[in-house]
Amino acid sequence: MVRMTTRPTPSRETPTRERTDVELERLYHLILLDDDQHTYDYVIEMLASIFGYATEKAFALARMVDSQGRVILETASRDRCERHQSRIHAYGADPRIPTSKGSMSAIVDEAF
Repeated sequence: MVRMTTRPTPSRETPTRERTDVELERLYHLILLDDDQHTYDYVIEMLASIFGYATEKAFALARMVDSQGRVILETASRDRCERHQSRIHAYGADPRIPTSKGSMSAIVDEAF
């Protein structure tokens, strides 16, 4: 004997999503700017100290900032980027270069 089973009929109503007024948090880039007052070793040490980046990643970022004039270090909330920007600006001069007068520069820019 063959048993027939009935399946529920799919609803013809279109599911609706509840609208919320919650917006996603905007993201920002922290961008390191190139200069001639800091060595690769300085950049590598700074990135390891501030971000915990491994030597290989820090070296790759140092090469990019040197060749392109700027490099995105992270994409995160504005607050996080500004905290890291402050740490970059407070890191100090490169002791390997006698004419180095201060820290590297970094800017925070909205990611689109």
